[in-house]
Amino acid sequence: MFFSIRIYLYVIALVAGSWFKLKKAQSLFKQAPEDHTEFIFQTPKTVSRKVIHKIGTPVHVHGAERVPEGPVLYVANHQGIFDIVTFLGFLGRPVGFIAKKEIQKLPIISKWMELIHCVFMDRTDRRQSVKAIQQGIQHLKNGHSMVIFPEGTRSKTNELNEFKPGSLRLALKADVPIVPVAIDGTYEMLEAKNGHIQPSTVHIHLHDAIMPEAYHQLKTNQLAEMIQANIEQTLKQYEGKTEETDAEVQVNH
Repeated sequence: MFFSIRIYLYVIALVAGSWFKLKKAQSLFKQAPEDHTEFIFQTPKTVSRKVIHKIGTPVHVHGAERVPEGPVLYVANHQGIFDIVTFLGFLGRPVGFIAKKEIQKLPIISKWMELIHCVFMDRTDRRQSVKAIQQGIQHLKNGHSMVIFPEGTRSKTNELNEFKPGSLRLALKADVPIVPVAIDGTYEMLEAKNGHIQPSTVHIHLHDAIMPEAYHQLKTNQLAEMIQANIEQTLKQYEGKTEETDAEVQVNH
């Protein structure tokens, strides 16, 4: 419990300490958001990496070379709340998220998320959900990569919930590559201990991109089933795996 409290206080201090950088980022965003994407993203990336490092969790990234240039839609499983923190810190490029509306209540954090082109969705409001999807499509068309979690909620285990095909419309409408992502180990950092934070070992496995000419031949439910099957197969490879042997790895320091 004492370790968890220390981490929560550390996160609060980091977020509060980003206030002045937030003000500068907001000013740059108003002037020319497309020209300052990397600079604006640097603070969320750095804060996320510091948090993961403080917890003592190594992050192993596999297949980063498979991601094509330009905007892509990352489609990932959702084990826990630290998925977002890990992706921000270690995916290797600026990304936004389709996130639940409750995050908008978090001071400072929600403002940073707006600046990195996150979209907040109320899944109980169909009209608002459609509007959020359209906003995400526009972000992709404007050149900003996005991450979606088609399970719709955290699995809190290494087992997958059913992938919902609706969110895949972002890729179909924006005509961008889809990169399936298997993330494993994040649920052990929080959800496995009922809110008590603990170290883990996290693997991010980036699959080969599915290009528009390939997925336009499929129905959305077929595409969702295919991506889910690929991610599920990858997760089985990491069951009980704590040591890293892959040479193509980026490790948290």
